[in-house]
Amino acid sequence: MKEINVSGQKRNDLGKKASKMMRKQGLIPCNIYGEKKDENGHPVAMSFVCPMSELRKVVYTPHIYVVNLDIDGEQHVAVMKELQFHPVTDALLHVDFYEVNEVKPITIGIPVRLNGLAQGVRDGGRINLSIRKINVTAPYKSIPEHLDIDVTNLQLGKSIKVGELSFEGLTLSTPADVVVCSVKATRASRSAAAAAAQ
Repeated sequence: MKEINVSGQKRNDLGKKASKMMRKQGLIPCNIYGEKKDENGHPVAMSFVCPMSELRKVVYTPHIYVVNLDIDGEQHVAVMKELQFHPVTDALLHVDFYEVNEVKPITIGIPVRLNGLAQGVRDGGRINLSIRKINVTAPYKSIPEHLDIDVTNLQLGKSIKVGELSFEGLTLSTPADVVVCSVKATRASRSAAAAAAQ
């Protein structure tokens, strides 16, 4: 996984009004959840703010990053867990980070990359990517930037499901029966098949 540096400042004023003021100043309210738990066993969050200019490079990208957070001089290694956007304007409202270490496995969605020209496409079909990311569980150092899937032998009308895939050192957390990609018949492929059958 790629690494990126982001800096922020702790915040003490946690009200909605304060959050609104911060956003006006170009600062995004964030939480980081770590190992610390409260008396009910729930993770304890530390609240901080990050300039939108810093977060833009992590949020608006197809890549997944390990984020080296510098919060008032305190160092944290984290991944982005949840993003909250405004329902109308699509502006970023809030980010949750999850602290990671080299030993503890995390679950994160990894982009899928299809490699090769599927046999079904050569026969006139069209390839269809059903999911863009597969959830994997592993220590963050073992997590790749993307998952390469070879589709060369994929026939017309056939699909590849998560359960048929395996990647060294990774546990796939997306359900096994989820279709990753398939080759759909097109009008051209149907006419070619009909012509071949005559």
